[in-house]
Amino acid sequence: MRSLSFLICSLSRYYPQSQIPSTPHLTFLYRSMATSAAADPICPSNTRVGWIGTGVMGRSMCAHLINAGYALTVFNRTLSKAQPLVDMGARLAQNPHDLAAQSDVVFSIVGYPSDVRQVLLDPTYGALSGLLSGGLLVDMTTSEPSLAVEISAAAFSKDCSSIDAPVSGGDRGAKNGTLAIFAGGDEAIVHRLNPLFTLMGKVNYMGPSGKGQFAKLANQITIASAMVGLVEGVIYAHKAGLNVASFLDAISTGAAGSKSLDLYGSRILKRDFEPGFFVNHFVKDLGICLKECQNMGLALPGLALAQQLYLSLKAHGEGNLGTQALILALERLNNVTLDS
Repeated sequence: MRSLSFLICSLSRYYPQSQIPSTPHLTFLYRSMATSAAADPICPSNTRVGWIGTGVMGRSMCAHLINAGYALTVFNRTLSKAQPLVDMGARLAQNPHDLAAQSDVVFSIVGYPSDVRQVLLDPTYGALSGLLSGGLLVDMTTSEPSLAVEISAAAFSKDCSSIDAPVSGGDRGAKNGTLAIFAGGDEAIVHRLNPLFTLMGKVNYMGPSGKGQFAKLANQITIASAMVGLVEGVIYAHKAGLNVASFLDAISTGAAGSKSLDLYGSRILKRDFEPGFFVNHFVKDLGICLKECQNMGLALPGLALAQQLYLSLKAHGEGNLGTQALILALERLNNVTLDS
């Protein structure tokens, strides 16, 4: 959309000053035009997409959008991580503000709530400061529900909209386009974003702003205890003298089968601790969960135990490993290794 001053200037070329509507009326007209433009269906021919954060997850998610024909502008603090997407045809922005100025929809998936605040809300550097009226922010970082509500309010004050849409499914889900997406915000806007979401996975509407984050935190609580159960079962089977690979194959079709087993069972046996999801980020997520539990007056001892075990990995300098590295904490506790 052109600026309001441009609209006034254009009208003055064709109408006497006395016939030009007052500024309040023009402001209403301009916002109506912006809303109308924003309501256009999202498709490659008329939707410019910006993406902030091209790490393990973001890089694959971006690739799906490029392959679908969307014009994409990307930003990442470590520029080399964005290079594969630039090679695919994406444009590189120097900061989130500049990225948003040339985008209709801006996605972000970064590390920590402080990063989210900086890349979206910083008054000079952040994406919202550069987004035009009618623009959309979609934060896919696992972050604090209260921050999602704050971003939504800030976006509304600029005649923009914000959706919190954290994801689950790890690096494989990102690569395969099978992520679970937990969306919070205006349901109509979530539906409007479906052409983009469906390229990345399945969107699940969870309620107003912040509810997407609450759903993802509940997801992380479920995963945390499942991971503890998985590695404890592996340690027990090993100590009992079972062939652990055969054991995992046997339980995969029974009641103990799980996504965690499917994603990480073989990786654990191969000592493959490459991150599909970083320990550091999982510690962050579980910390947010514990904070929200305190706010709610909830006691979740399984969550607290899992957080402590993952924190021990971080203390051993293993924070940049994948979450399947939890086996290392249980090996240390029991003075065993699966290799032995």
